[in-house]
Amino acid sequence: MTDLIAARSQMAMSLGFHIIFAAIGIALPLMMAIAEWRWLRTGKTIYLILAKRWAKGSAILFAVGAMSGTVLSFELGLLWPAFMGWAGEIIGLLFSLEGFAFFAEAIFLGIYLYGWQRVPPKAHWAAGILVAASGAASAVFVVMVNAWMNTPAGFRLVDGRPTEIDHLAVMLNPSALGEVVHMLLAAYAATGLLVCGIHAFLLLRDSRNQFHRAAFRIALAVGGVAAILQPLSGDLLAKTVAHYQPVKLAAFEAQFKTEPAAPLRIGGIPDTVRREVRGALEIPGGLSVLLYLDRHAVVTGLDAVPREDWPPVGIVHLAFQVMVAAGFAMALVALWGMWLWWRRGELFGSTTFLRAAVAVSPLGFIAIEAGWVVTEVGRQPWIISKIMRTADAVTPMPGLLYPLVTFTVLYLLLAAVVVWLIMRHIAASADRSSDEMVEAESPPRSVRGG
Repeated sequence: MTDLIAARSQMAMSLGFHIIFAAIGIALPLMMAIAEWRWLRTGKTIYLILAKRWAKGSAILFAVGAMSGTVLSFELGLLWPAFMGWAGEIIGLLFSLEGFAFFAEAIFLGIYLYGWQRVPPKAHWAAGILVAASGAASAVFVVMVNAWMNTPAGFRLVDGRPTEIDHLAVMLNPSALGEVVHMLLAAYAATGLLVCGIHAFLLLRDSRNQFHRAAFRIALAVGGVAAILQPLSGDLLAKTVAHYQPVKLAAFEAQFKTEPAAPLRIGGIPDTVRREVRGALEIPGGLSVLLYLDRHAVVTGLDAVPREDWPPVGIVHLAFQVMVAAGFAMALVALWGMWLWWRRGELFGSTTFLRAAVAVSPLGFIAIEAGWVVTEVGRQPWIISKIMRTADAVTPMPGLLYPLVTFTVLYLLLAAVVVWLIMRHIAASADRSSDEMVEAESPPRSVRGG
């Protein structure tokens, strides 16, 4: 049991570390490409400088993400050999496609970083678009693997082994579309609003800085739209979970009893002994309405399965509440920004709005981390839902506490280095406090040429 806890803790730490860089790798290249597109359209050098700044940030974070992703690929085989032995031929194609997308992202990022004076402007911009597209594709294939673990499909069991594997059905398993859309929107919302918050903070110190204004507008366009759409994608995904994984949904909502007109609980602390939730605000029939659009619909509770098949309800319910609260806070601030843009035609006259943008800037990544706790811990005790238990998949190798400590120290050191590099990068961007200093970096080439 100690080795199982150590293996799960190491995997959780590695995933929690890597997903930050994966999410930024999805969204920041898109913002970078938008900035260059604005430069090609307007000829304003400020957008060129912004594209270059975001490209350098993408390169730093891509390198760290590549390292942490490589560690994860080794950990799958080392910590969970039974899982990979059983499922390898099913999910191997998806991991191969993810690797292809990763290498494509690396190639086009190299072209983008070193091709400013070497390829025509439109071709250079196309390379940036391909960086963004391949980063998103890499995430799609990985999330499809996770979705398959939640709702396995595309094979037939014969004597406990998978046969007649249909890789298309594996990729299009019931959870795939909902999880993919939810994760991509989460990445765009979290990264966009984090960048918004950084530039909002700098605008509070220098409200006329055109560099930070341009960055804020693009970041809000990407992150704000995604944040507004995210609750809708979450609602669709919750309906899928209710249909295919009702016990996980019951853990989300701390629904201990199968009943009609199930209440929607906001907050509260689940008591698994008494099978009740203390301190929650309950909306009668609210959960039945949200899931089935019927106040009297029956919602499956945790009592539908034996106690040993329950997920850790307290952890899952808390993480779910954190994720939902963070998502709604981000959506409200994004809607506020869109309203200001529509009503006033500008965003920078309200210091209250800029302070709100700073306040919500970390919430996207808090929501992402909480969301992965929800989906991974909520599936327990299964590593492959209803097929293989996590305890049966862990390596028999003893002494897993030592690599856990080692990797924890490694990740802490690496995180400190990354924070230092990004802070220096942001400080360098903040130095561009006037149009004259931005214009001084104009490159000696035609904007629309090539």
